Amino acid sequence: KCRIPDTDDVMCPSFQVLREETHTTRGRARLLFEMLEGDIITDGWRSSEVEEALDLCLSCKGCTNDCPVNVDMPTYKAEFLHHHWKGRLRPRQAYAMGLIDKTAAVASLAPGLANLVGQTPGLSNALKALGGVAQERRVPVFAPITLRRWFAGRGERNVDGPRVLLWPDTFTDNFHTDVGVAAVEALEAGGFHVVMPGRRLCCGRPLYDYGFLTLARRYLRRVLGGIRDEIRRGTPVVGMEPSCLATFRDELPKLLPHDDDAKRLAEQSVHFGEFLRRAGVELPPLHRKVVLWGHCHHKATGGIEADQALLRSMGAEVEIAAGGCCGLAGSWGFEAGHHELSLKIGEEGLLPAVRKAEADAVIVADGFSCRTQLEQSGVDRRALHLAQVLKMARERGAGGAPGPYPERAYAGLRPAPGGSRTRRRLGTAGALSAVGLAAAGLGLRRAARRD
Repeated sequence: KCRIPDTDDVMCPSFQVLREETHTTRGRARLLFEMLEGDIITDGWRSSEVEEALDLCLSCKGCTNDCPVNVDMPTYKAEFLHHHWKGRLRPRQAYAMGLIDKTAAVASLAPGLANLVGQTPGLSNALKALGGVAQERRVPVFAPITLRRWFAGRGERNVDGPRVLLWPDTFTDNFHTDVGVAAVEALEAGGFHVVMPGRRLCCGRPLYDYGFLTLARRYLRRVLGGIRDEIRRGTPVVGMEPSCLATFRDELPKLLPHDDDAKRLAEQSVHFGEFLRRAGVELPPLHRKVVLWGHCHHKATGGIEADQALLRSMGAEVEIAAGGCCGLAGSWGFEAGHHELSLKIGEEGLLPAVRKAEADAVIVADGFSCRTQLEQSGVDRRALHLAQVLKMARERGAGGAPGPYPERAYAGLRPAPGGSRTRRRLGTAGALSAVGLAAAGLGLRRAARRD
């Protein structure tokens, strides 16, 4: 059995705040057991009691490491929701956020228009209400150009160098393009020939949080088909977003256990810092204080020791920020009804660590959700991805960006679309975006209904 959580050092973020037995790993596991037994909980997969208990599971994967018997509550939650909503329409946030890759694909055609809607009061409020998003949250800003489009337009580099596939996850590709640019530059500075998939692919990470398991398998098969040649030639697949890379290492073998290419991809997938350390890349010096925050899925699928070792090898003084989950946990903290608890969970680790950090310290967080939580929490600091820290060290020298708040020089850099052809394409896309969004909405619901 899992130990009784009687101290502050417990695995479940929601229990840390609420201190209710239902929200322990043990409590949720017990409810699932009672559901399957059918004596006490008699409505099986349709149980509202079990759904309520699992609603506050952040799917952070902390229990997969911290529980003495390695209970995997995120997988249990995904399986439960798959059965619970089978044949029925899910809550609106499941479509709005579980299928964010589809929405992002349409928005990327006219990011300026998408941002106008997402950032304008009134329009933004209506959009959030429609998608089941907490009104207190801000809609993330779309980058003016996707990472894949930027990469395709610049030409190949280091064509004779070792080949590496950099995975353009939905969040980096569409929102934090600056992180992807920095990662490409870091790998190329190490002599690698960077490649990316030739078409838009998504690992489907958000689908698991809402139980879209049939659709998730379809996404993963599409990924395998799209990069099969790279998988079979042994090309390392480097992930910038820890949760998406974790999908290849954890969910992929579970959903496609008999697929040889799935096994290969799981074995060839590596976190960004982990890859650089394994490859022995020579890094620029950085003589600054660094506060390092680890993403939950990163810690559960390899750990942040490689990032820590890399930063120390550069000459940085590294402090690991203690704590479990940032509280945002992908889309969980965006959902209506979760905002207050999300911030309280953030106050258990991430937010206090950043507040007490020295003004000239570099805050490092590889996870999109961790950086977003920090950005939307009222703390006057931003976090950089490890790739951005390397960019700063290469461009600014060992001292990094001078003065306090060094992240301000690199957080939020936006590669601009270039060329008349690109501008014409974006202008045309703007005219068609309303039609596209409407069609996408219908398509999303139709596709998800088959799950």
